[in-house]
Amino acid sequence: MKRFALIGVGGYIAPRHLKAIRDSGNALVATLDKNDSVGVLDSYFPDADFFTEFERFDRHLEMLRHDRSEQLDYVSICSPNYLHDAHVRFALRIGADAICEKPLVLNPWNVAALAKTEEETGRKINTILQLRLHPAIVALKKRVETESADKTHYIDLTYITSRGHWYQVSWKGDESKSGGIACNIGIHFFDMLSWIFGRARQNTVHIYGPMRAAGYLELERARVRWFLSLDRRDLPFSPDIGKPTTYRSITIDGEEIEFSGGFGDLHTESYRQILAGKGFRPQDVIRSIEIVSDIRNTTPIGLKGNYHPMLKADN
Repeated sequence: MKRFALIGVGGYIAPRHLKAIRDSGNALVATLDKNDSVGVLDSYFPDADFFTEFERFDRHLEMLRHDRSEQLDYVSICSPNYLHDAHVRFALRIGADAICEKPLVLNPWNVAALAKTEEETGRKINTILQLRLHPAIVALKKRVETESADKTHYIDLTYITSRGHWYQVSWKGDESKSGGIACNIGIHFFDMLSWIFGRARQNTVHIYGPMRAAGYLELERARVRWFLSLDRRDLPFSPDIGKPTTYRSITIDGEEIEFSGGFGDLHTESYRQILAGKGFRPQDVIRSIEIVSDIRNTTPIGLKGNYHPMLKADN
């Protein structure tokens, strides 16, 4: 049984980590969040210590570190994106391995800095890239690997996930903290595509704003038109009560890739892989971090060239 601490236990993604720690047969001993609405702990680890102040959390973990029977093995990081870098380094410096939600960092140059901290501390950084474990995505990668190396695929990626007014008020609406829409909701898709189809050769942005972004991405073996939105008005169906408020679609050469199901246990499987020494490391994320960083820092060109078909009705 491994011993875990978790930073950001009050956040949206934390329950998936709590479930993964529990279902992989391990123990959560300490948690941190500045907000105290963390009753979710009662369903998973009611005996875990909880802190709202980092300084007290740090002091508690330091005490555990000096008691060999209480030494932490992992720190899971579910904090806001802009804090991932600091919290990963904190985990390593107290003698634990890190398990960090995506994005691992906001800027490509931060990846090399974290790798150096790994070397200095002798600890490991693992990041959650759950789409790489999805059966449909794994099957697609295997299929592409059997094809001729000069075969080019044509892909349309569409991801619309409705968010209310709260979103822009939260840290997620602050680009300096979230990395912007492409980073916050698109990072796992860009990781998956570059994992299967290779490095980016061209990265064109057609529109970019707080709620919507779209562009054209040329990879070594694919040409990708992508569209991301937080606006329910972009859904291809009426967002009535009781109906889904999320739409995700990936078509490859006109064929829909069905991967809407099977998400529920991917974090647990990620933890199992990490515990077996097969986690995804900093070097695995560099392609996707470069892509979203370029998107964030590129001037949109408008509706010119090879843009996503859903933009045809856009103003």
